[in-house]
Amino acid sequence: MSVTSKRLVLVTGPAGAGRSTAINVLEDLGFEVIDNLPLRLLPKLLEGDGPEHPLALGIDTRNRDFSAQGLVELIDQLGIQADVDLTVLFLDAAPEVLLRRYSETRRKHPLAREETPEVGVHRELQILTPIRQRAHMLVDTSELNVHQLREELERSFATKGARSLSISVQSFSYKRGLPRGSDMVFDCRFLRNPHWEPDLRDKDGREQAVMSYVFSDPLYLPFFERVLDLTQLLLPAFKQEGKSYLSIAFGCTGGQHRSVALAETLAKALADQGQQVSIRHRELQS
Repeated sequence: MSVTSKRLVLVTGPAGAGRSTAINVLEDLGFEVIDNLPLRLLPKLLEGDGPEHPLALGIDTRNRDFSAQGLVELIDQLGIQADVDLTVLFLDAAPEVLLRRYSETRRKHPLAREETPEVGVHRELQILTPIRQRAHMLVDTSELNVHQLREELERSFATKGARSLSISVQSFSYKRGLPRGSDMVFDCRFLRNPHWEPDLRDKDGREQAVMSYVFSDPLYLPFFERVLDLTQLLLPAFKQEGKSYLSIAFGCTGGQHRSVALAETLAKALADQGQQVSIRHRELQS
């Protein structure tokens, strides 16, 4: 990447997933923000020296000249330009969450003015599928409030100087399904389960007693070392690919003990190596 590269963040995603919040966060972080700029004008905006500040461009299906194919082609074109440092930020959420948010606001969906919001939600998700596949950073806001989304974005975009890969390590329960948008998922249900220990059942994997119990399983250390080795092996490749955000998830039965302990331990190991890491325990924060 050239030191004179123009930093550009394209912010998109289905209506109701948090795009407006993301735009506001980036503006607070010093980005020059333009919302709903016609796509045909973007190349001219980047001509010459381009914007003085890093640029964040909000794009949604209501853009006057919006075309999913056109946006995909633009992303591919910008991605190979040496003078553009591109990040495609895709805000996502589960269909039922988007539908609930529309039901709470009593608004009509922009893609289904004369139909039900459910029709609009599914129509928009289908339209955006190829763009979602091009995303460098995918943030699922299904279980995030406005403040948590702001914190997530600030960790990824508030860094000074050269950008590094932001890593999110999280724990989850298989009973509630895999976290959406995870890049790497590890199942740790084979480890000794603290749930069956009366003294540990009401604790969680952030507490030393639970960690010590999990770590005492003979399979823990070889498992953890291989996960860490694999992560270290892949990080340079992800950076080379242009990813700015990587999500690693550990799952166990209840999402309280083993997955939490593994997430905490991996996050600390990566942070000790100088990586930019955040931790989220889905079941503990619900």
